[in-house]
Amino acid sequence: MIHTVKRTFAILLMAVFGSALLYNCEPEADALGEQLFIDGAAEGNVTSYPLIAYNVNNNDSIRSEASRLISQVTGTGSSSSLAVLGAFSEGQFGMQKASFLTQLRMSTDNFDFGKTPKVDSVVFVMKPFVSSAADSIVTRPLKDENILIGTENVAVSTEIKTYPTDFSAKYGKTKLGSGGSHTLMHINVDEITTFLDGNTEAFKYSNIAVGTGASLGSGILEGRVSAKTITKKSDNSTVFTSDPGLRIRLNKDFFQTKILDKNGKPELMDAANFTRYFKGIRLSVTDTDGYLLQMSPDNMEIIMYYTNEKNTNGTITRPQSTFKFSLAGNIGNARIGQYEYDRTGSAWDAARNSINPTTGDKKLYLQGMGGPSVRVKIPEETIEDLKTLYEKNKVAIVSAKIRIYTDTDTWNNKYKRTANNFTLLPLTKDPKTNLELPKDFLTDTSVGFNWLQSYDLDKNPSYYEFTVTKTVKDIVEKAADGTTKENKPLLLNMGRFILSDGTTRIGYRFTERAFATERGVFVGSDENNPERRIQLKIIYGTKK
Repeated sequence: MIHTVKRTFAILLMAVFGSALLYNCEPEADALGEQLFIDGAAEGNVTSYPLIAYNVNNNDSIRSEASRLISQVTGTGSSSSLAVLGAFSEGQFGMQKASFLTQLRMSTDNFDFGKTPKVDSVVFVMKPFVSSAADSIVTRPLKDENILIGTENVAVSTEIKTYPTDFSAKYGKTKLGSGGSHTLMHINVDEITTFLDGNTEAFKYSNIAVGTGASLGSGILEGRVSAKTITKKSDNSTVFTSDPGLRIRLNKDFFQTKILDKNGKPELMDAANFTRYFKGIRLSVTDTDGYLLQMSPDNMEIIMYYTNEKNTNGTITRPQSTFKFSLAGNIGNARIGQYEYDRTGSAWDAARNSINPTTGDKKLYLQGMGGPSVRVKIPEETIEDLKTLYEKNKVAIVSAKIRIYTDTDTWNNKYKRTANNFTLLPLTKDPKTNLELPKDFLTDTSVGFNWLQSYDLDKNPSYYEFTVTKTVKDIVEKAADGTTKENKPLLLNMGRFILSDGTTRIGYRFTERAFATERGVFVGSDENNPERRIQLKIIYGTKK
């Protein structure tokens, strides 16, 4: 026991009412709620107990197929997805690089591209999240020019608006130096030569290796993206419009050979044939240090502009048409987050070789996307102490929270500190196949349930508190049948639970771990740092 602080009755009463909101049915005859009102006198105590916490090496691998890239589910069953692209290096965790693999489908199977179709151009469109604040949008002056539409030169006016990419979707070195220019992200688009078989176990993990063929194109994502509107000067009709995004020009000769030269052939007949013929694309970056970008893969597409021969009453023309290839997930495209790591020389590289599950690790490392997790165990002597207080002193637990601090020396930086992007799960004998939601989650499923509180995110250190009241009470306080729950270890991960309609957790397996870009170093079971070591904070009540 580190220290005990006596609280006034008023403070305890507030705690009890807060507890009553969560646990409105106390089965025990000597429950704290009854003690308070029998004789009208009670005393509250806050006690801290050290915890055993140690690192978990996930071998830099995680399930990252389409079903794990879902960020939210609606009541109608539809879902939205997130993927990560980029690279980031720092001394605690080393280098992390994220690529994205996806199949694509023709917008219309067995489409007839007409007579002698010829590609004009092909673009890959990626639409990062942007800020739509009016004062951040820059409109460039109209540009008058002539452009080729089909076979005709047309006078047009072009308007371009630029939008800043959303800062909240980025993690890492987003700017070059203090107040400097935006870090550039150099993006490559390559053909995949390996069939992405979503039914095969190997194609569900982030460390998957695939073959690549033709280099289709490359582009640079700056701090802003543009939206363009092209209008005919003759009649003010709109020729072209685009949402804010990055457009990367792709190799038109590849698409001439791969697509238009196969017009009417079996390769383009249906999705099953097409996904085995054109197996997909890989998005990657050439950078090894910069930032990680969360994006929506459902907003990506490839647009092919082409012409074909038309004979109208003996007049031969070649009007321009467009054809789109969809990368969306709701039509069955296989997709995988592919993650690479270089831990050489990093603090985690050393720490993962000296994990101590018996007495705990002094520093704890948490990282999403296949990085390390943390296991937390309440020492048996602490459980026995609490049981003695409960059985002999007739006290009841009002609140139990795990508190964890960031490490002031190793995590003193300007990188974004997560506010609530964690999950905490009880472990069973086989944590890979038999996890469960903590009872604290089952007690309240409302939006904003305060099982996790974040403090001092703009300071060093920051700290977090995880509510485990019901979990601890079930271990310490006897149920009606005289039994107590097993004291299971808890698994702490980076990556919150996925919600349906923003309110209901859809299950313990569905979290944001596969695309959570945050990380942090925390104080673990460090006996030399008693004030900030990971600890269990208990509020219990006793009758005077």
